[in-house]
Amino acid sequence: MAGVSEIEVVVAHRARATLRVGDVFLKVDTDQALTDVEVEAMALAPVPTPRVLWRKPPVLALAALPGRPLGRLGEPSTASAAAWAAAGAAVRRLHDAPPPPWPGPSLDELASRLDREREWLVANDVLPANLLARNRRVAEAVLRPWQPVFIHGDLQLSHVFTDRDEITGVLDWYEAAPGDALFDLAILTLGHEERLDDLLAGYGTGADRDVLRAWWSFRGLVAIRSLIEYGFDPFQPGCEVDVLKAVPSGRMGSSRR
Repeated sequence: MAGVSEIEVVVAHRARATLRVGDVFLKVDTDQALTDVEVEAMALAPVPTPRVLWRKPPVLALAALPGRPLGRLGEPSTASAAAWAAAGAAVRRLHDAPPPPWPGPSLDELASRLDREREWLVANDVLPANLLARNRRVAEAVLRPWQPVFIHGDLQLSHVFTDRDEITGVLDWYEAAPGDALFDLAILTLGHEERLDDLLAGYGTGADRDVLRAWWSFRGLVAIRSLIEYGFDPFQPGCEVDVLKAVPSGRMGSSRR
């Protein structure tokens, strides 16, 4: 890495930081168990992932991926329909692969987290109680049995890289686990419902849209506190708060992060 002219801070908060130094990403994590999951999940995943250059805890060095992100929450996605379809096909390959050997969250854990985070939002007067109650009712649909598949677990738009309508890699696997396939699809289309048909053109059948919308409500309810604590703003246009406002009425706008 000799001769590097600058260092870019990609993300930084008290639990994790990612720096870009030339063509190398340096990920520093306080929890090495999460890094263990990330490295093993990338080795198991049947989709392109960043190349591991070296690991010296607490630092993991990854090669930069070619291309650009599929999009960002809070901004319109300029990626083509073909790129979205390619993302859908990649997610299908992942979901068709054998799940990783470690456990994912149980239904009881998800239900407990949902209620705990909603109660925090109410107690701290973050959002109107009626809006939170409506989204809690919508989110209830995710709390049903599913066949566990290999999920990424944090499949944000900014974690999927494309070039010339092909997927060049998927980042940030530290939440990979056996889980609900519809959760990955929901996170990838959070704030971008208008691109859902393009995604499903590549993914294929099996996506219950009511459950996808339920996962949008779930994600908004459980993510807001941690986003605020880590210095992100879920109130920005097109982000989590707008998702909560839109889901009960079935309206989703273009959406940053």
